Amino acid sequence: MNNEQLAAKIFEIVGGTENILSVTNCMTRVRLQLAKKISADEVKKLEGVLGVNESENEFQIIVGPGKSTNVATALNEILKKSGKPRIGDGKALHEEIRAKNATPFKLFLKKIASIFLPLIPGFIACGLITGLIGVTLKISPELADTQIIKLLSVFGNAVFWGMNLFVGYNAGKVFGGSPIIGGVLAAVISHPELADINFFGENLLPGRGGVISVVLVAALGAWLEKVLHKIVPEMFDLFLTPLITVLTAGAAAIFILQPIGGAISDAIGTAATSAIASGGGVVGAILAGVWLPLVMFGIHQAFTPIHVNLISTYGMTILLPILAMAGAGQVGAAAAVYVKTKNKFLKKTIASALPIGMMGIGEPLIYGVTFPLGRPFIGACIGAAFGGAVQASNMVGAATLGISGLPLAATVNNIPVYLLGVGVSYVAGFIATWILGFEDPEEEDE
Repeated sequence: MNNEQLAAKIFEIVGGTENILSVTNCMTRVRLQLAKKISADEVKKLEGVLGVNESENEFQIIVGPGKSTNVATALNEILKKSGKPRIGDGKALHEEIRAKNATPFKLFLKKIASIFLPLIPGFIACGLITGLIGVTLKISPELADTQIIKLLSVFGNAVFWGMNLFVGYNAGKVFGGSPIIGGVLAAVISHPELADINFFGENLLPGRGGVISVVLVAALGAWLEKVLHKIVPEMFDLFLTPLITVLTAGAAAIFILQPIGGAISDAIGTAATSAIASGGGVVGAILAGVWLPLVMFGIHQAFTPIHVNLISTYGMTILLPILAMAGAGQVGAAAAVYVKTKNKFLKKTIASALPIGMMGIGEPLIYGVTFPLGRPFIGACIGAAFGGAVQASNMVGAATLGISGLPLAATVNNIPVYLLGVGVSYVAGFIATWILGFEDPEEEDE
């Protein structure tokens, strides 16, 4: 069935307008706020549904990337045309649930991650361009001095050249200040002419502390701006508030926050690289093996700024190829379930989700296959650990973030080893799941 037909079926099964409070979507899921809980069995049987995940007062239907947007849009159109008043305020209920389930730590991680998430499309585009240039030059090194390669190199480097400005703008917005002031403060501490200025016998260092310093100064600027709005007379607010904010926060950044940010940035980079360099495959196995549970608990958001900081400092992140093996382990585990299960619907679900999983979108496999079955989820983690060990042992790094699976290969510094790690995770995840086994769901009557 097409997206409109699927939306109509979902609308009917979940109780129509009388039960649907709101419809939203993320990358792979249609998210329904319902007045009353329903049984997920009928929804799971629908063609095009890869799985269902139920949390408190939220009913999530996994349909895959792209399709989630289309189905959610179609559902909202049906609700709009129904003409019936909905029970309660779906948006208010959604916010109430989020507030109830959120912890201060998770809220902090989400706020920090939201600064960097808008940059991901840029990282993907520029990282893939850089990776493809690297592949091209390995095949034909003589092309390095051609004008087209030089131009493409500018394209590939663009997100890194402007990264501090983007982060400063986003951070200013996230912390409740003027986004452009955050961008200006980021430009101040990144300005190349800082290198010609000497204080206390030392030249200033442009960009010291990278994105960590930018986040710190943007947070300070936003706080100061809000304070000044309250105490500066209204007739002078437009002039004095941004002036005082830029001068005060900028000076604090140069002399205080940049050294602090530099120390934090250096510590993060040293900790990541040293741990993997000294621990090798063991550290890689641990990181990859625990990644899926971290994702399900929402703690994975803490790694987004770490990836960005590593890319900013070293030009690549050695963590992403390791963590990407979690998705590969899922593919191997799901393949084992596909071979072993007698359930036709489960086979159909896996057949639909496997290609997506190989491309780095793992949610359909997590929520539709491995996690509901239990032991295959453990098998996926074991498969991830083996692949993570391969990546860490060879210090494979990626020049982007936001992508995983096979597409990530184009951005890494060692494509053959990365693909070897992916293959190892596939095989290890398959074998581990085959050995662990699972309780095969009974075929339900149509």
